[in-house]
Amino acid sequence: MAASFPIADADLCVKCGLCLPHCPTYGLTQHEGDSPRGRIALMQGLALGSIPATPKLETHLDGCLGCRSCESVCPAKVPYGRLIDAGRAALNERLPQRRRLPRLIGAALAGRESRRALGLLLWLYQACGLQALLRRLGLLGGGRLARLDSLLPPLPALPFSVRARGVDGPADAALFTGCAGDLADSDSLAAAQRLLQRLGLRVALPPQQGCCGAVYQHAGLAEEARACMQHNAEAFAGYPAVLATASGCSATLLDAPDLLGKPQGAALRAQVQDIHRFLLQRWPAGLRPRPLRARVAVHEPCTQRNVTGGGDALRALLRKIPEIELVELDPRQACCGAAGSHFITHPEDADRLLQPKLEASQALRPDYIVSSNIGCSLHLAAGLRRAGLKAPEVLHPLTLLDRQLGPASPPGAA
Repeated sequence: MAASFPIADADLCVKCGLCLPHCPTYGLTQHEGDSPRGRIALMQGLALGSIPATPKLETHLDGCLGCRSCESVCPAKVPYGRLIDAGRAALNERLPQRRRLPRLIGAALAGRESRRALGLLLWLYQACGLQALLRRLGLLGGGRLARLDSLLPPLPALPFSVRARGVDGPADAALFTGCAGDLADSDSLAAAQRLLQRLGLRVALPPQQGCCGAVYQHAGLAEEARACMQHNAEAFAGYPAVLATASGCSATLLDAPDLLGKPQGAALRAQVQDIHRFLLQRWPAGLRPRPLRARVAVHEPCTQRNVTGGGDALRALLRKIPEIELVELDPRQACCGAAGSHFITHPEDADRLLQPKLEASQALRPDYIVSSNIGCSLHLAAGLRRAGLKAPEVLHPLTLLDRQLGPASPPGAA
């Protein structure tokens, strides 16, 4: 038996099948091995040694999005997210070569200096006109290379050239910057900091913080994920609240007890709060955004819907904008297919899951699409561009709210 696999948690699953209608990958393939109960059965067999680690088994386990929609409807409260991470770790024990790619991606994203280098290369690629030229001449083709290029976020300014600065000393909340957000979503982080400051709150940005570790955790690299979590637990120790603009990062930080145990993991989990709910609870009656006569479509990420919560607070904040027309991009709230790195590693499945969102955008014709997770935003924006649709601006809901409040003193720069 794989020493680290939680077989008792897997045995909670009674294979009732109530999760099947809610599983995006089962919806795509109608294959039992791509359903939550099917994957649990495969992981049980792998852990007990009755099923070998084959390429087909890898395909089924790696195809899971980790959306955790199954958890939200499971009557037995099976901790599926914990199981799929442990199942991939069990695969890693038998197939060590699987660790190479996630370790490479993690090394590139987790280190601040490596992120600086990536940001500089991306900025140069765009600023010198090479990206525009390659796209105009069609030299990227129409395959995977062109698709990867379409996912790159536009960087109008050199990343890290202006670094946000938080308060020194006691603070009301600490802002988690993450790695992808730090590199590709600095506007959302700056907007969040300004909003918190408008409410008279002291905001810290601990410089010692780092990647949440999701890229390691969901690849079954528990030791690397634990090191990231330990690093952040120490960086955020003592702050009354830890807030992230990316719901995926918040969801990962909430898993701290699984990686760090008690009391340290439990302490970090207790600090993590949904930023939309945090703002809504403290919103002053006299703070009124400017009117916005626009249709805004909400895409709620799976991590927010199934793990962190706060979707109702997000909508309540946006409704504070007078004249706004708020609609749901997808009333079913199905997964868009981004799912961490899934939209890069499984492009065909990710694009099939994205297609209903693109069709909804074409039908609704919103002026904006808002999402509280950077991966979803990149995936949605790239899909709209590739489809040649009249593309609404895709942005974080807090960025839109901050705009409607007008100019404010920007977060400090160092």
